[in-house]
Parts: sequence; structure tokens; C-alpha cells
Amino acid sequence: MADFGLQGFPARPEGVDRMTHYRSVLEMLPDAFTTVWISDHFQFGAKPTVEGWTLLTYLAAAFPRFRYGHLVLGQSYRNPALLAKMAATLQELTGGRFILGLGAGWHEEEYRAYGYEYPSGGVRVAQLAEAIELIRSMWTESPATYHGTYYHVEDAYCEPRPDPPIPIMVGTNGKKALGVTARLADWWNWDGPLRMKCSESTASRSGGRSRRSCSRPVSR
Repeated sequence: MADFGLQGFPARPEGVDRMTHYRSVLEMLPDAFTTVWISDHFQFGAKPTVEGWTLLTYLAAAFPRFRYGHLVLGQSYRNPALLAKMAATLQELTGGRFILGLGAGWHEEEYRAYGYEYPSGGVRVAQLAEAIELIRSMWTESPATYHGTYYHVEDAYCEPRPDPPIPIMVGTNGKKALGVTARLADWWNWDGPLRMKCSESTASRSGGRSRRSCSRPVSR
């Protein structure tokens, strides 16, 4: 049986308040829709943009039928140890309905506007790898100690730890970040259409843990 998810919301009709719009969209979804996915951006010029973590937690409480995740959180925007704690707390409060979507970050406009450093793509991918490693340490060790080039924790507790475990999904099309995905993530998200030419063997050569072959064209 196919399993579907809603990515974002259609344009809100004029004169309709935001929560009424969200409710009308979510309540009309057929049963095959089991997940809701929220973006993580602060601004696109002056366009009204609500903050993604706050929105997701509100929706998860208001509409408990669905599982929720971000497509995807920018790893730069939240300290990964704090994010591990936030995610574990949400997993506890929702009864296991959270999926942690992470990406290296790309939208330079909001980095600059909100005072975040915008390092090279290679550095952001390296930070993504460390963020995932640190988060997993927080979820599996008590206390957790992790020392990376960019992130670290020392004797950090994340109690209660997430139960069931939270899937980590990486969203990327980049070659370096795909290596991080194969090595560290549980799930992968990409923007289609995209012709893939990868296999278990290529993932193995990159030191990864590919979940399946993807040797044929795929699109979304």
C-alpha cells in the first residue's frame, strides 16, 4: 500500500486565517497521507515566513493523526546538542511521531540576515556530519561526550532518550553530502526530477550504508 506525505501547504486564500487554512487542508487529506513535512526558513525577502520548528510542534499537537518532520532543518541554525534534546522531547510528547530531517543549509540570504556565518559548502557538509554524529551520541549514550572540529559536548545527558528511536533523514543532491547520507543517515530526501546512477557498491566505496540500489531514473 502506498504511503503519502504532504510537503508544505498550498497558498492561503485571501481572508482566511492561517490556522483555519492549515486545518482545512489537513482534515481533507485521505487516510493514505500519514506524514506532514515543514520547511525550515526564516525569510525570502519580505514574504511572510513562519519559523519551522514552532510550526511543526504546534501542528503535531493540534493534529495527532500524522507523523511530522522537516524538509529539512538547516543544521547551522540550532546547536546540535540542543536540537537532540528538542527532538527527544518532541518524540516523548508526541508518542513517537517525529522524524528528524537535516540538511547542510543553503539559503545564504537568511544566514546573512540573521547573523549566522555562511562557510563554504564543504565546511557546511562537514558540520552536517558532525551534527548527526553528536545527535546520535546524545540519543544513545548517557552521558554523551563528543569532540569534533565544529561541535562538542562533554558529559551531556539527553533524558529521556527517544523511544522509539527517531529516524534521521538527510535532504541533499550534493555528492559530498550524499556520502554523509550513506554513512550516517537512516533516510534520504532529494529534489526531483533527478537521474540517479548509484548502487550498493558505490555507497560501499564511499564508506556508506546504502539502504537500497537506485540505479534507475527517479522523480518526485
